[in-house]
Amino acid sequence: MTFERVFSGAPWEEHVGYCRALRAGDRIFVTGTASVAADGGVHAPNDGYEQTRRCLEIIGEVLAELDAELEHVTRTRMFVTDIDRWEEFGRAHREVFGAHPPTTTMVEVRRLIHPDMIIEIEADALLG
Repeated sequence: MTFERVFSGAPWEEHVGYCRALRAGDRIFVTGTASVAADGGVHAPNDGYEQTRRCLEIIGEVLAELDAELEHVTRTRMFVTDIDRWEEFGRAHREVFGAHPPTTTMVEVRRLIHPDMIIEIEADALLG
């Protein structure tokens, strides 16, 4: 089996020892993806809907680098800092996945790597 790794260039990748995504055969695993803006800051601080959309946009971009699309996603895991805001996160998730919803989990965590980040999403995809 061959492995293909994609790196985003984020400083945490080298410090922690991980890649943005890994393709192993027909399977793709996307690491926890936070709402990072193009300038490296946090996209839409305290906006659960917009942060979710941005996370999924980033996931879509890395999937494309591995010849996949969001419709290939089979599972997402959403780590949120306030589960009471589940409807904001869920609305964006539903809009992005629409006719091809994956399995998912949403779990509340105490905090993420930056205090303005309120959601982080992992995704698994299957090709073939």
